[in-house]
Amino acid sequence: MEKTDQELIEKIEELRYELKAIILAHNYQREEIQDIADILGDSLGLSQDAARADAGVIIFCGVHFMAESAAILSPEKTVILPCPDAGCPLADMVTPEALRQKKAEHPEATVVCYVNSSAETKAESDICCTSANAVRVVNSVQEDTVLFIPDKNLGHFASQHTNKKVILWEGYCPIHHWVTPEEVIKARQAHPRAAVVVHPECQPEVIKLADHVCSTSGMISYAKKVNTDELIIGTEIGMLHRLRKEVPEKRFYIASPRLICPNMKKTSLTSVLTALENLSLVIKVTEPIRQRAKLALDRMLAIPRDR
Repeated sequence: MEKTDQELIEKIEELRYELKAIILAHNYQREEIQDIADILGDSLGLSQDAARADAGVIIFCGVHFMAESAAILSPEKTVILPCPDAGCPLADMVTPEALRQKKAEHPEATVVCYVNSSAETKAESDICCTSANAVRVVNSVQEDTVLFIPDKNLGHFASQHTNKKVILWEGYCPIHHWVTPEEVIKARQAHPRAAVVVHPECQPEVIKLADHVCSTSGMISYAKKVNTDELIIGTEIGMLHRLRKEVPEKRFYIASPRLICPNMKKTSLTSVLTALENLSLVIKVTEPIRQRAKLALDRMLAIPRDR
């Protein structure tokens, strides 16, 4: 007999307490997964939270590269991905072998690697970046040429805010890339008073139509301070749940009905409970790869924040 959601939640709470485990959930996860999480956030921010947490077991409700980042920063902890087949098409669009070949073609370039990538790809890179700090990272490197991997849309966005030459890798997030200018225009016509805020993984033509471009964490800050009661959101639909909880006095609309990531929706209450019961779906990164990947992350984290 299948357990009800409430029974699943109660059992999850019991095991979480017994194991001193912490549950992390990305902003794109299902609503019920967000609601049981100890911490919600962006991928790298969650990994940093995991490293600071007084917990030996990390249940990471996200996709594979995110759990890898947690394992890179917390090698002494048990990092578990409830759905091991929850991958990322963007991360799969670059391989270490292809990157090494491209680096040989552009030996003058510094490799800036978006955190939405595998540990092996990070290990082949010079410095990492997030969607929130991509511009700052690109401008921080000494070299005049940057090879930006793997998201061409985020790389293009960064290229508009630097004097450096930016070589773009031909990768993209299919979910964000699907959003069209026509859909944004249609959404704005339906909600003429709404501000349009989109993720920098969207196409340049979509970004041009936006009132603001930022990461998911930036969307929360923007929603709280912007002088409008309505916002059109150009990122994965799971973000609306968190926005509605944190900024309940405002209304949020999705820019496109296709903004649904199937990988982010794989995690369920049942898979979280199974992960806690078995502790078997452990994500590990070999030490040589971990050390090199961590160096690329550490270089990013060492960059002074904008004042």
